Amino acid sequence: MELEQKLAVLADAAKYDASCASSGSKGRKAATAHGVGSTEGMGICHSYTPDGRCVSLLKLLLTNYCVYDCLYCVNRRSSPVRRARFNVDEVVRLTLDFYRRNYIEGLFLSSGIVRSSDYTMEQLVLVAKTLRVEHDFQGYIHLKTIPHASPELVAEAGRWADRLSVNVELPTQGDLDALAPEKDHAVIRRAMADVRTGIDAARAARPSAPNAAPNAAPPPPRGDDLVQLRRAHARAATRPAAAAPALFAPAGQSTQLIVGATPSSDATILHTATSLYQAHKLRRVYYSAFSPIPDAPGLLPSVQPPLVREHRLYQADWLVRFYGFTAAEIAPPEAPNLDLQLDPKLAWAIRHRALFPVDVNAAPRELLLRIPGVGAKSVQRILQARRWRRLRMADLAALRVATRRATPFVVTADHTPAARLLEAEDLRGRLLGAAGRSRLRAAQQDLFAGAGAPNGGAGAGFAPSARSVLFGEL
Repeated sequence: MELEQKLAVLADAAKYDASCASSGSKGRKAATAHGVGSTEGMGICHSYTPDGRCVSLLKLLLTNYCVYDCLYCVNRRSSPVRRARFNVDEVVRLTLDFYRRNYIEGLFLSSGIVRSSDYTMEQLVLVAKTLRVEHDFQGYIHLKTIPHASPELVAEAGRWADRLSVNVELPTQGDLDALAPEKDHAVIRRAMADVRTGIDAARAARPSAPNAAPNAAPPPPRGDDLVQLRRAHARAATRPAAAAPALFAPAGQSTQLIVGATPSSDATILHTATSLYQAHKLRRVYYSAFSPIPDAPGLLPSVQPPLVREHRLYQADWLVRFYGFTAAEIAPPEAPNLDLQLDPKLAWAIRHRALFPVDVNAAPRELLLRIPGVGAKSVQRILQARRWRRLRMADLAALRVATRRATPFVVTADHTPAARLLEAEDLRGRLLGAAGRSRLRAAQQDLFAGAGAPNGGAGAGFAPSARSVLFGEL
């Protein structure tokens, strides 16, 4: 098969893997090191970082052959899809050629499992090592970690890649038993633990600044420093492992969960994500709405879930990570699935009306974060501004608060909401409004517009939307 044909097959097979944003990597530029690549700058928009920056990544599978037969995956062993396989040199050449044409800023590489987990992981590592050592590639590299791969190979992957990820795929072991019985949550979590151990060890070994407090965390390396560390890695390739500098997956690790392939509720998904964040210090959990695949087994749903559900999970994830909420607060037992018409914070506020209205001129930060329409940055602005004057509604608008959502829940120097408004039985309907319902229908149509393509990716039966990772003020 010609290289162009392989690229068509394997790029298509990888394009639905959601966990490919290059957020969290340290800045590097080859211009300062006579190398190739960069993790900075703008390019073709393939994914979004949390700060809204567009990044372009070459997203490939090394192969879509796979020994596993996961029912939700278009590349499962029994699937009739067209198969292809790159060798290491082909992926390296494609990455460099695409970068030199300014098409990409880095590489996202996954694979189906061929021969064994160790063999597949070894091939992935060899791609990254060749790029770093032989071609001095300074761009972003994200490698998928293969469950069951040896810890030594995972450690080697962390030396050359910016980010590693192990896909959990489904939220419970019961879900895996039903759709992917060859996979085991315990094995996947052990692989995550190996990555976390490597990250923690590298951070502990990194030298602290001369004047740093004894227990202070060392400052992150600057772009030039990281370039030198990468070069040191290349020099250390022929030395004992102990001589290698302390650098391991500086952008951390991530995973993804498929939404809607099983009956698991949003509460179950959020609890699984929360436990992964806490146990393995993940940088991100990505959520991907399941998309029906050709020749799908009868156990799978024939209709994909609303993609707005995926969006609501991202919003809920943000609330847990940055707003002080717990998964049980956002999706309690009496409402285990998120409201598709209201964002999770607004839905929570309606269920807890007794806590409102909140005086923005007196409330602590923890309570300000729970006001609908008030984002984390707006809370910081409010805390700073109210030191000098009592804030009015016009001030909140100037501080980028979404006043349409916030108005029923706040007290300012010139505004107190009517008590009957918060007590009204139709508060939800008033907040949603005819305009809100119209916007929801339009958004749903927009979300479904690009969801018709078949699934792909290693263990991927889903179609993420770019808008899923765009977060506004909550």
